[in-house]
Parts: sequence; structure tokens; C-alpha cells
Amino acid sequence: MSWTISSLTGQTRDHLVELDDRLLHRDIVDDFLRLQESAKAAGFELVIASSFRDFDRQKMIWNSKFSGNRPILDDNGNPLDPSTLSDHEKVQAILRWSALPGASRHHWGTDMDIYAANLLPKGASIQLEPWEYLSGHQAPFFDWLEANLASFGFFFPYHEDRGGVAFEPWHISHKAVTVGILDALTEEVLRSVIATSDICGQDAILLSLKGIYSKYVTNVCEA
Repeated sequence: MSWTISSLTGQTRDHLVELDDRLLHRDIVDDFLRLQESAKAAGFELVIASSFRDFDRQKMIWNSKFSGNRPILDDNGNPLDPSTLSDHEKVQAILRWSALPGASRHHWGTDMDIYAANLLPKGASIQLEPWEYLSGHQAPFFDWLEANLASFGFFFPYHEDRGGVAFEPWHISHKAVTVGILDALTEEVLRSVIATSDICGQDAILLSLKGIYSKYVTNVCEA
């Protein structure tokens, strides 16, 4: 498809289709269904926790964290005291766990957070925390994904902590459809979107955007 600024930054839904109450990029649906069916055959009920997230939704999450209405977490997942942080420190801490609005891979409909619903303990909800996938109830599912995900055209963009976005074993991305997106989603595109948005910490973001772009946007694992 021809990516526009609106589709790159989560401000349109023209590239999406609905599947089981979730919105996905129209060109990944067949591969996702094949992945889901294969997981089922292996004994896993693959469920999407989150797929497409538009700009306004991402901005709401960001602003809630920046204003202290949602916790800002440190590298180990422990809450920080926002009153002790400068605006620059808040921005950097939020970026470890939440994408900058306009720069989230969830804007594209190519990425999703997944889990095996049948592995959840009775009465539990998925938390999307690394321990669940490494040593907890989702570990067998993660092992299966590592061995099989590439066969269906997907990969883990945050398979390891590269100093930017924290390790996310639940986050998968479609390889073929995302090729070239980061070339189109330039620093200049992000700057124009952030500069015209009512996003908290705007001045601190714009001042550090060059570093944010290289550390948190393009710094992903190879497919």
C-alpha cells in the first residue's frame, strides 16, 4: 500500500479491516489466521490483547502517564514518583513501556500483542509482563512462538532489550507489510505531528526528538 502521514501515525483507518472485534491491516489477515490455526493445533488459544491503536488513544495513554494519572514504571516495572522527575526524565521513562503518539507500531495495524487464553490461571487476566512469558503461564506459548512465528511472516520487534523499548515477548509484527514503513515515518513527519498536537511534555519531546527517533522508533530487532 501507499503509506500516508495519516496511516503512518494512526490518524486514519482506511488500511484496516475488522476481525473478531479487532482491527488489523487488511494485508496481514490471512497470515494471522494461519498462525492462529497452527497455534490451535499445537494446543494454544491465540488471542489478541491489543492490535490497532489510533493516535488519540495513544495520546490518552501518554498524557495519563505524564500527568500522573497512570503509573510511570522504571526498567524493572516498578512505579516511579513523577514528582521527582523532570519533563525530560518523564519522557524517557514513559518511552521504555509506551510508544510516542504518532510513532507506535500499533498505528499500522501490522502489530499486535498476543497471548494464549487457555494458559491463563483461573480468574486471572493477562498483564503483558515479561515474567508471564519467560517463566510464567505463557512460557510454553512463547517457546512455540519463537520456533514457529517466522513461518507465518511475523517477527518480534522487541525480542531483546536494545536500550530503547523494553523486552516485549507478546508483541509481534508482520514482516512483509512493515518493510519500508520506518523509511516513510521520518523524524520530520513525527516532528510535524507532535508540534501540532496537545501532547503533554511537548517541548521536552521536540527538544529530544532526534534521540527518541533513533533510540525508540527505529531501534528494533531484525525480522
